[in-house]
Order: sequence, then structure tokens, then C-alpha cells
Amino acid sequence: MRHYDLCVIGTGPAGQKAAIQAAKLGKSVVAIEKAGSVGGAQINTGTIPSKALREAAMHLTGSSKRNLFGENYRVKRKITVSDLISMSRIVIHNELDVIRDAFDRNGIELLWGAAKFIEPHVIQVEHEFGTDRVSADKFVIAVGTRPAKPSHVPFDGQNVFSSDDVLTMDSLPRNMIVVGGGVIGTEYACIFATLGVRVTLIEGRRQVLGFLDQEIAEAFHYHMRNMGVTLRLGEKVNNIEVLPPDNGDGELVQATLESGKKLKAQKLLYSIGRQGVCGALGLDAIGLEYDDRERLSVDENYSTSVDYVYAVGDVIGFPALASTAMEQGRLASCHAFGAPTNSMPQLFPFGVYSVPEISMVGKTEQQLTDEGIPYEAGVAQYKEIARGQLLGDDIGMLKLLIHQDDGTILGVHAIGTGATELIHIGQAVMAFGGTVDFFINNVFNFPTLAEAYKVAALNGSNKLALV
Repeated sequence: MRHYDLCVIGTGPAGQKAAIQAAKLGKSVVAIEKAGSVGGAQINTGTIPSKALREAAMHLTGSSKRNLFGENYRVKRKITVSDLISMSRIVIHNELDVIRDAFDRNGIELLWGAAKFIEPHVIQVEHEFGTDRVSADKFVIAVGTRPAKPSHVPFDGQNVFSSDDVLTMDSLPRNMIVVGGGVIGTEYACIFATLGVRVTLIEGRRQVLGFLDQEIAEAFHYHMRNMGVTLRLGEKVNNIEVLPPDNGDGELVQATLESGKKLKAQKLLYSIGRQGVCGALGLDAIGLEYDDRERLSVDENYSTSVDYVYAVGDVIGFPALASTAMEQGRLASCHAFGAPTNSMPQLFPFGVYSVPEISMVGKTEQQLTDEGIPYEAGVAQYKEIARGQLLGDDIGMLKLLIHQDDGTILGVHAIGTGATELIHIGQAVMAFGGTVDFFINNVFNFPTLAEAYKVAALNGSNKLALV
């Protein structure tokens, strides 16, 4: 049985960074992965594949350039699933190479198989050739989550899909139902609508992406409807069933809503919630408990109730982002081995790769109102920014939320081309306690989308002058 300073269970973004950070500190590290490849959901079923699909859809349909070249502009008239998947595979293979190279360069040993604790500091790894045992001083659990699959939903990978298998769809349907208005559901709804699929999105709340600033959410609702997505907000699904072939069109999926409505489509994506996978880790052997969704509780250092075991990434719940998972993994390893850190994990951006893109950092208007914080909003529309015109994006906007008393930036919200990139400028200024004056008194390249910060700052400053 080999012994290591650190054993990382899972090679998604959280596990990768935990392993690499420990190796950088001169520690011996083993990473254990039960899937057939490294990367977790980030590389294999979630983040990268879905974003690659989005980029392929945007490019091949020409949707992002139609304001410049006309509504009939299209790079390719007939788009097949193979067109879309081929781009995903190229990106995935490149990312896998990057991760394996990082592990090799840092001397991280990779062990394939399913990990299970059998006693304190010892795990057993089961694989097709038998079992191995590994011991370590410290452990980082980074096993991620899987899509929730309620027993009443007839998942079959042909008509009814989870987010893990939606990319195995063999052909583009004419119409599709998406159940769930969270990040995954809205991203896929927008991607398929861009490809010409008639999409109906069902969400139990009155707003998709409930964490968004309301003004941004309302703008997003408008754009989704404008691209042909039917929104069924405030509706819940009672039953989902696959119907027999009708008129030679093949099987259909029917979703019956609590309101009594019956919706039919060729395909259905069910994307409500994710479930942990801690039940298979043998955590009772070390006295570590998980909740009813198989998630672990941690303190501010990502340490569990067992002092030598840390947990990071989706397995600890909110915010469950690849970006935050990476930082959590790094911080966990630093704390485990006494390395100093200087991080602000409470200030992080959200990015939604819908069509259009959405991103935010800091507070929303509703949060500031509820907390009794006086603020003013400064807004810049892409249509008044030269770069927005050059990109053919006349729907984007950037909003700054500014404290009325001291001018500090309390929140930044963006929707439109490059929103997920643009947000980091605001994040950096907020991290250093910057005020609206920073944007007013500095020069931005012209023409750029970043110029929107100056326009929004001036807009907000003019309003502050009237307070």
C-alpha cells in the first residue's frame, strides 16, 4: 500500500487545482478518478461540451452577425448533429491533453477506479483489474454531482434526456421541451432555439435564473421570446410520459402541467437540480456524514468535520461553478499544508452562456433594496457603444450599481456579447474598493466593449448629482 501526503478523489476542476497546488508545495499527490477520463463534468458532460456546442451553433447559424448582414445570413444552411459534435470533440481532446500534461509536469500520480474509505486515512480503489489500497495524511473530496433523476421521469436517452446525455442526441428535433429554468436549462434552451428548434421552457418560478438582477432577467425573457422560446413561467410539471408514434412522426414526449396543460414535443430535457454521489464513498468508515442530497458541509477553509478530510466543488453545494471550484481546491490544499493564502472567494462572478451571454458580480438591485443600502444605477446600452455596433449587437447592456454616499461599486450586471469577459473589469475594481470615479477618470481603448464602463459610470454619476 502506497502512502501519499495528499489523496484527491475526483479530477474535475476542484480536484485538479487541489492536486496541482499540493504538488507545487512539494507534497506527494495521488488523484483518483472513476470515470474513463479526467476532467469530471467540466470536460466530459457539462461546461466545455455545452459551451463548445454554443459556439458551434452561433457560428454555423450566423446568428450573432445578422444585424450586420441581414436576417437571412447563415454560414451553413443545413446543420447536422455531427457538425456540432465535431467541434466539441476537438475542444474536449485539447482540454484533456492540458490536464494530463499538468498532472505529469507536477508529478501527480493518477489512479483509475472507484474510491471508498475502509478505515481512517485509508481508501480502497476498485477497478476492472481488481483493487488497490492507498493511504494519505490528507484527503480532498472533489467528486462533484450528477443530474437529479427522479424515478417518475422516464429517462431513456432517446426521447427524455438529462443534461449528461443530451449531447448524445442523434438528430436535431423540430421541437423540444426543457424542464427547469436554471443555468443548464436556459443555456440549452437558447442553444437549441438558435439552431431553429422550437423550444418550450417550463420553470416553476416567475423568473428564469432566479439569482439575476430583475432588469437583466426581464431583458433576457424578452430576448428568449424574440428568438422563439415559449416560456411557461410559474408552471410545474406533474407527469412526463413517452407517447407511441403518431402519424409516422415517431414517439413524442408529453409533459402534463399542474395547471392541466398538456405539452408535446419530440424531445424533452429534464434539468432540475443535481445530486451528490457521496453515498458510494464509504464515509461511515471515517465518521463523516452527508445530507439528504449527498452533499458535505465544510467550514471557511473547506475542512469537513473530520480534520484530515476536505471537500470542494459541487459536492459542497452553492455556488457550484467551475470557477469557484478551482479556487476552493487551491485554498483547501493551502490550508491542509499550512501555506498562506490571500483570496476573496466571497467576491466571484456568475457567468451564464445563454444567447445572449449574461454575467454579474456583487449585489442585485433587489438585494440592495432589501438591505436598505442607498444606491443609484448607471446603464450603458451596447447600441450606443461603437464596438457594439461593429459586432452587430444592439441588445446588450452593462449596469453599474453605485453607492449613493461614497460612490463605491456595489454590483455589475451585463447581458450581451462578451458579458462573461467584460465582468472582470468591474470585479477587479470592486475587489480594491474602487468607486465610480475610477471609470470616469480613466481612458479605455476605442472602440471596445469596455468603454461601456465609462458610459455607465457617467450615466450613474449624472443621476447621483441629482440626489
